Amino acid sequence: MNFKNNQIESRFSFPVTLTTDEVDGGFTVTFRDLPEAITQGENIEDALNEAADCLEEAIANRVIRRLPIPTPSEANENEYLVTTPLQTSFKASIWLAMQEKNINQTQLAQTLRVGEKEVRRILDPSHNTKLETLERSLLALGKRPVLYVA
Repeated sequence: MNFKNNQIESRFSFPVTLTTDEVDGGFTVTFRDLPEAITQGENIEDALNEAADCLEEAIANRVIRRLPIPTPSEANENEYLVTTPLQTSFKASIWLAMQEKNINQTQLAQTLRVGEKEVRRILDPSHNTKLETLERSLLALGKRPVLYVA
């Protein structure tokens, strides 16, 4: 965890580049660590809001498709940091911990003493999962969630 420009760089804080769109105006937003994540905004504030939505969708898509989630690069001076919402961060962390431990959904379900359907819901980015369930899942995988507020 690093602090830069009063922002916290975390496992789910990705640098974004805002490029002025000379033709249509506004900004094009790109993530160098997530090439599929591209969006736009009319001004810097709008572009960063759109970037947050785009990042959430990109990470959720990687969890759904069981694809790797890259470690974020360090932000350069001309970049902004965008962070996923907590629910998305928790679910992606569970997915990463499962990969690290080389266990599947059935094995996690057995560890948690729940049905496999419950684990599918835990990993489903569109399903609103209770914080206690997310925390219990991470603890079962040997991970301890920590929150920093800046």
